[in-house]
Amino acid sequence: MLLTGFEPFGGDGANPSGEAVHLVAERWQGPEELVTAVLPVTFAGAAERLRALIAEHRPGVVIGAGLAGGRAAIVVERVAVNLVDARIPDNDGAQPVDMPSVEGAPTARFATLPVKAIAGAITTAGIAAEVSYSAGTFVCNHVFFTALDAAPAGTRAGFVHVPWSAEHAPSTDAATLPLGDIVRALEIVVRTSLDVAQDAAVPGGAIH
Repeated sequence: MLLTGFEPFGGDGANPSGEAVHLVAERWQGPEELVTAVLPVTFAGAAERLRALIAEHRPGVVIGAGLAGGRAAIVVERVAVNLVDARIPDNDGAQPVDMPSVEGAPTARFATLPVKAIAGAITTAGIAAEVSYSAGTFVCNHVFFTALDAAPAGTRAGFVHVPWSAEHAPSTDAATLPLGDIVRALEIVVRTSLDVAQDAAVPGGAIH
């Protein structure tokens, strides 16, 4: 399986998604093979790198992780939209507006991970988690949609947003989780994605 995070962005000294992915790799004991990578926060570079990783390793599960500053929980994304609308430039200075992630692809795709089961398992472990219906329109959503587009038939794919880590938050009033909790949450995402064949049939929708 393939697990990715992101490099630091916009002058930040760290990105908890990339740090957590490194730590998950260090702690991984299998028995499945886990491939990890840290992607650039660039529209072109992240998609190109992800497609190359999928083509090389042919994983059965693809999970992306990224930072959602301001969130206080682990956010399991359910919907990827085929839209790039960058409010700010990426790390290459690119700022595409109203462009598709993948030309000719559907307007949106659903995650093929058991998103409700994942959120429930993380919550049961004592870590705040929720299901989300918008991954934004920046590089995280672009990678999420690209993963669903590039993954071979039968491959499960999805995306998880994480808060700032308490150890590297940009300000004292930022919403955070300890880095150890973020690492543990990603381990649960991986394990649940591998072990749960059918998603939980529980309420998980949003009113607004």
